[in-house]
Amino acid sequence: MKFLWGILAGFALGVAVGLLLAPQSGEATRAQLSEQGVVLRNRSGNLTGDLRSRATELSQEMRVRANEALEQGREIYARTKVDLFDRYSKARSGDL
Repeated sequence: MKFLWGILAGFALGVAVGLLLAPQSGEATRAQLSEQGVVLRNRSGNLTGDLRSRATELSQEMRVRANEALEQGREIYARTKVDLFDRYSKARSGDL
């Protein structure tokens, strides 16, 4: 817990020193921070949309792959069932 408080205090001290030693006025700094906030908000909005569309694409791809795997499993089951039934029939009749 002390470590966390130390990090927070260091961060606050760094921000304060940065603002005191800034090469521009407080008004210019606030304007620049405001502009950066708008840019970050726009980026985050685009990122959210991109992530949502990518997640949709991935879920559709996974659904297709799961259906393909299920179909392959059904085909293998059907072939194995027929093969085992044939072997059972031959063994029962003594042809094996």
